Amino acid sequence: MTTVHKILMSGTASPERLAFYRALTPPEFELVAISDSNDRESIAATLQDVEFSYGSLWPDAWLDLAPKLKLIQFSGVGHVDAAVQAAQKHDVQVTITPEGTCLGVAEHTILLILALNKHLIDAHMSLKNGEWAHNRLRATSYFFYGKVLGIVGLGRIGLEVVQRAKGFEPEKIVYFDLYRKSPEQERELGVEFMPLDELIRASDIVTLHAFLSEKSRGMIGERELGLMKPSAILINTSRGPVVDENALYRALKERQIWGAGIDAWTEEPTPPDNPILQLDNVVCTPHMATGTVDADRMKWQAAIANFQRVVRGDEPINVARLYTEIETAVAQPAR
Repeated sequence: MTTVHKILMSGTASPERLAFYRALTPPEFELVAISDSNDRESIAATLQDVEFSYGSLWPDAWLDLAPKLKLIQFSGVGHVDAAVQAAQKHDVQVTITPEGTCLGVAEHTILLILALNKHLIDAHMSLKNGEWAHNRLRATSYFFYGKVLGIVGLGRIGLEVVQRAKGFEPEKIVYFDLYRKSPEQERELGVEFMPLDELIRASDIVTLHAFLSEKSRGMIGERELGLMKPSAILINTSRGPVVDENALYRALKERQIWGAGIDAWTEEPTPPDNPILQLDNVVCTPHMATGTVDADRMKWQAAIANFQRVVRGDEPINVARLYTEIETAVAQPAR
């Protein structure tokens, strides 16, 4: 008799999404979900035989209810250290899913840059409202070509952005990261390292791809926004709290910077009365950079492959690293 391994779809999943994932699930796995997150008895019954999980990280209380749990596959890349540590205390590994995630965020970054530079939202709405804004928008529309692109965080996603940005022929691509690439890697990628303040001053486009930790929280605040060119734009597809949202609102309202493209928010969902939403120099999206059928398929297939590795007795890939450990390692003096 073939053993069937249960996978919990954690987080909110509609019947349509569950059907989508089940159609892509091999017969040796069974996909289950929790219908009522407040019914502890039902949760315990569901978790009793669960070996794998896909989606969000688990509440601490759930970990005690899943004695067979081997692996939590987080469906993105930006996790929370405390949730990873809680799983590790129960001898449960946590892995991330760059497949689909990184490509989706990189595409969305390019989308926001172009939408801002070419007034996509204004052009669309004005045409629907009967205005032919051909000449009105010309005076403040710009190319991506020839601009300085500054990337804060040259990890998996930042590298995908570099690959796609090159086709637009920016003047140069500069980056800041805790881990600097080797000179050979920089030449091969066509990028130049700059300290953060220098990058902010030099860039026409600053795009954020940093992980969220206590050190990166508020990384872009009033001081940093004050260093940007008045003609520059800020793109945030990483995590909302990396940017001081109140300071960003003031900088945008006072035209201290030219514009911003925002997919990640301090509070999610961001309240409908968030004043940033009322500004005319922003393009806003609801944390949807990887919200595509293609990304969902790629991520699920990668997760299944990781579950199959564990079933075979192999180690999973893309094991989550604690951000505090990364920052501590970078801060250590060279020996």
